[in-house]
Amino acid sequence: MKVTALISDELIAEAMELSKAKNITETLRIALEEYIATQKIRSAAQEIVAEPLDFYWTAEELRNKNNS
Repeated sequence: MKVTALISDELIAEAMELSKAKNITETLRIALEEYIATQKIRSAAQEIVAEPLDFYWTAEELRNKNNS
């Protein structure tokens, strides 16, 4: 997909340096993939906070189950 975007040269240069990308396209791809991954992690964390995980066994019980 071709996109025209007005992004400051400083922002692109910093993103390219941090991502170690070879060109602007690769820089933007890396930045978008990182952003999406971060948002998915935040969403999962919010779900866990809203509905915490329930553990049915203690650590000792799990060790016993794994050793049997």
